[in-house]
Amino acid sequence: MEFIQTWADAALTTLGFFWVAFWAFGLGYLISAAIQLFVSRDQMQQAMGGGNVKSLSLASFFGFVSSSCSFSALASTRALFAKGAGFVPSMAFLLASTNLVIELGIVISVFLSWHFVVAEYVGGLILIAVMWALVTLYRPQKLIENVRSSLEAGEEDDPEDPKDLIEKPSLWRKLGMAYLMEWQMVWKDVTVGFTVAGIIAAFVPAEFFTWLFPGTGEEGARSFGEVISHTLIGPVAAFFTFIGSMGNIPLAGLLFTNGVSVAGIMAFIFSDLVVFPVIRVHAQFYGWKMALYIAALFLGALVITALIVHYGFALLGLDPQSASKGLIDPIERFEIDYTFWMNLAFLFLSAVFGWLVWQGSDGHGHHHDHDHGGVLDTALYWLALAAFGWLAVGVAIYVLT
Repeated sequence: MEFIQTWADAALTTLGFFWVAFWAFGLGYLISAAIQLFVSRDQMQQAMGGGNVKSLSLASFFGFVSSSCSFSALASTRALFAKGAGFVPSMAFLLASTNLVIELGIVISVFLSWHFVVAEYVGGLILIAVMWALVTLYRPQKLIENVRSSLEAGEEDDPEDPKDLIEKPSLWRKLGMAYLMEWQMVWKDVTVGFTVAGIIAAFVPAEFFTWLFPGTGEEGARSFGEVISHTLIGPVAAFFTFIGSMGNIPLAGLLFTNGVSVAGIMAFIFSDLVVFPVIRVHAQFYGWKMALYIAALFLGALVITALIVHYGFALLGLDPQSASKGLIDPIERFEIDYTFWMNLAFLFLSAVFGWLVWQGSDGHGHHHDHDHGGVLDTALYWLALAAFGWLAVGVAIYVLT
């Protein structure tokens, strides 16, 4: 009976995670679609085509004001890179959009403390700077050029004028098509990733994750070896608990309460871009070689940044405190708040785009096929269907008990 109830909790947790993130997905995909449709390659190259401080600053600012959802940030980053943004500014945008956004700081203040809010924002800037330094040390120029050429070959570079949206209904249809294609690209990964996250959150006790980190629960200062091990284990824990940068914060609060070091917590939080679903989407966009390079780049950068933040606190004599309130009750995620209204808005927008595309589906419209097939895609397809079945049964259990 306990298993049945936990099954229901897992399903509700998954749906809650997705409900919290849905509007962010929609916003990111809308931005990506708009970039594809309205921005020319020349315009993008002038704004963020270089690898200088100006380009990085612009990319970081645009990331700061964009969505905090990892998947939507991936789509926006691909659109920027395909349109001519430099590799380093594109990666800076991706890191900023998942680590420097305002709502992430608010959640961190609730489940951790203001110390970690400072660590997140200052650490996010350090993370971008370290990433830039690592790319300077090793930059696979030929690989980057090949990936860019491949992306440019699949992109139109005859931008539309946004003003024409008033007079051209067909332009809304093109925007809707680009928006829906972003969803088509990742629905399997999102479904499986969020379902697994819900299962782990419900079935795996927090004590298991604290057990992973050596020295948790012990008194006294941590050795350098323990701190290093925490920065390496943090990404491993995040890899198996992929919930996204927002959803992982409650678990980060529990880990810190149970004695995980600042370095381990920051590595855990920063690791939302090195989990398998994200790597897999990168592989869809750029190929596996580039996806693995980006993952290694981000992993190296986040480990170094987590250590800098940890010892920075020590040098300043700061002793971060925990304000952890435990994992959020799944039902609380569906409260009527700003997320509810934002989700309604993007549900309506998605429905309108779907209707426009359906109305124009006469077989003559331009279509990008983002599903590359293969064994992994087939496996993910069936896993996604199984996930839908798991969620349906879990919700039915909740309703009937």
